[in-house]
Amino acid sequence: MKVVVKDRFPGGRLVGGKYHPATHTVTLYQECIREQCLQLFGTEAYFEEYAAIVFAHELGHAEDRQLDQLTELLESRLLTGSEKQTIALKIEKNAWAYAAKLFSDWKQAAFLQQIVYQSLEPYYTAISKQSAAARRKNKQPATA
Repeated sequence: MKVVVKDRFPGGRLVGGKYHPATHTVTLYQECIREQCLQLFGTEAYFEEYAAIVFAHELGHAEDRQLDQLTELLESRLLTGSEKQTIALKIEKNAWAYAAKLFSDWKQAAFLQQIVYQSLEPYYTAISKQSAAARRKNKQPATA
């Protein structure tokens, strides 16, 4: 696998890393990782540990035997927004499970868990909102 380090993710989003299956490349965006660390922990003192965890997560994508199948499903036009979010969440959870294995004997499990929670929270929020909207839509009376 090839590893590339760049300053920032293009497009302005605060993305710490990206795995590109076609080229089997992990790209780490060091200034984005630094900003994420600062936002989450209020200090850059944990930058190296944080960067290692982001890298482990991206390795998790590279090692995910389900990634191709899940990505293909994700691109299906037949899925609802909630179903697509659920698949995207599964992709992320698979990568975090791999990272957690790499850090299984690490003494700072709470540090890792905080990063994982922060990473997955937007997926859970989106799924919850979409599910609530679908429930409201289904409860509306039919019009004749």
